[in-house]
Amino acid sequence: MAGETVMTVQGNLVDDPELRFTPSGHAVAKFRVASTPRTYDKSTNEWRDGESLFLTVNAWRKLAENVAESLHRGARVIVRGALKQRSYEDSNGVKRTVYEIEAEDIAASLQRATAVITKANGQQRQQNSGGYGAQQSGYGQQPANDPWATNSQQQRGYSDQPPF
Repeated sequence: MAGETVMTVQGNLVDDPELRFTPSGHAVAKFRVASTPRTYDKSTNEWRDGESLFLTVNAWRKLAENVAESLHRGARVIVRGALKQRSYEDSNGVKRTVYEIEAEDIAASLQRATAVITKANGQQRQQNSGGYGAQQSGYGQQPANDPWATNSQQQRGYSDQPPF
């Protein structure tokens, strides 16, 4: 992302991620995030919402698949990526400009929610009962072919030899 405008946005998913595949087979997930600033009004002792910023987020390849599998409408997320500007003409001939984020990383916000983090290793996933639909294999559990397993994990049947 050298030379690009990198930004971080915190907000809520306005819709479920839409997962599609390019003709060459690459996954792309698209969704919108609404980020609404809040300020405290001392004169009324109340919190006030500012004007919401709606941004379209595009995620590619494995990130896209993980997003589509893990996040749903209403989920609070933190998105980091490159801000892109795209111009086009609509069906009425009016020139439009849209701003989108080409996501480098996306995370569920844990400010008001919990999540179970599971390493995504293809077919070794198991269904989970909580946290934005994240997959669960249990905290501290590693697949048998994990190249990052430690010596203490070898005693439980894990190898520190890479699977390749």
